[in-house]
Amino acid sequence: MANVKLIYENIKISANSIKSHLLRTVLTVMIIAFGIMALVGILTAIDAVEYFLNENFAMMGSNTFNIQNRDIRVHIGGNRNDARSFKTIDYKQATTFKKEYDFPVITSIFTYGTGIATIKYKSEKTNPNTQVLGTDENYIATAGLEIDKGRLFSAAEVQLGNHVTILGSAVADKLFKANEDPLGKVVSIGAGKYRVIGVLAERGSSGGFSGDRSCLVPLANVRQYFSRPDMNYKISVMVADPQKMDAAIGEAIGVFRKIRNDRIGDDDSFTIIKSDNIASMLIGLTRKIQIGATVIGLITLLSAAIGLMNIMLVSVTERTREIGIRKAVGARQRTIRNQFLAEAVVIAQIGGVLGIIAGMLIGNAVSFLTGSAFIIPWLWIALGISLTFVVALVSGIIPANKAAKLDPIDSLRYE
Repeated sequence: MANVKLIYENIKISANSIKSHLLRTVLTVMIIAFGIMALVGILTAIDAVEYFLNENFAMMGSNTFNIQNRDIRVHIGGNRNDARSFKTIDYKQATTFKKEYDFPVITSIFTYGTGIATIKYKSEKTNPNTQVLGTDENYIATAGLEIDKGRLFSAAEVQLGNHVTILGSAVADKLFKANEDPLGKVVSIGAGKYRVIGVLAERGSSGGFSGDRSCLVPLANVRQYFSRPDMNYKISVMVADPQKMDAAIGEAIGVFRKIRNDRIGDDDSFTIIKSDNIASMLIGLTRKIQIGATVIGLITLLSAAIGLMNIMLVSVTERTREIGIRKAVGARQRTIRNQFLAEAVVIAQIGGVLGIIAGMLIGNAVSFLTGSAFIIPWLWIALGISLTFVVALVSGIIPANKAAKLDPIDSLRYE
């Protein structure tokens, strides 16, 4: 009970000392808060980015893989992976694979028509950055998308190349105002007219992966109206049983090597991409940012520790006579030392709490921009509190020991 009362008295004395030297205390608190804010903020933002990557690459599904002619290229800062590139996958190869691949899966073929289309309806039009994808009837299932209104393409529409389209939610919202129903309406995609048969469910901001700013048209239609030399196709495969993913990939490699005429002993002339592999690769790159953020935060906290030590040394000097009086009335060295350590801890924890709050706000601002969930970074909060406590002890121990060792007679003479 006596120890609790002593701790309370030390905190009370610390608060009074902070009030009497408010300006320099505020400056020290700001330095500590900035260091913790940088650390917690960037680490929380990285958590938000990782959540975003996992959520959006998982749209393909953990039981889905793509066959394409090149690796994923990732470029962050001055570093980039050396992505391999092979001869394009043509329409005949893609359709042959879909026919010959005998496995309990759903297979779809898709290709990019253009990424600079303008979609028009009456006086409304989108920006010239809408992506047009040519797909078959299975694409929405393998891509992890959902239909909000209307229906999917039929197999006949895909083969005949009918002028029908499924709009992304952002495109539909741009073209059709006042809750006008887009189904059955005719829109212009480039020079062609297309009847809207469906609208995709909104997926939020996802860096171009969601389909919100895209429109889908039948595969044969894209081949006819958005044709270009060496048009490249991708194959997406959804495995019915996730436990059979490796077997399905092995079978797909064997079938497609035969179609691509890959010789025995040669490398595959195509790439298998799984969504979780992409996310893992990008998350691995964010670890470097995490290390950099930690170093920046620790350097800032080191500066804060030096500043806090300086303010505590000045405080000891200014309160030398007060220390002498306390010792004269019976205060022990341990009591004096604990008083100054408590003051350092109080200042550091105020800065730590402010830094944690600011860091959470910054990190969740990134979370909001990426469409991720609100994140409470308990690990980084605990780290911030622990670091500020360590900073307080490291920067406060020397001034506290100096105060505790002052001679009471010399202290009483101090002016």
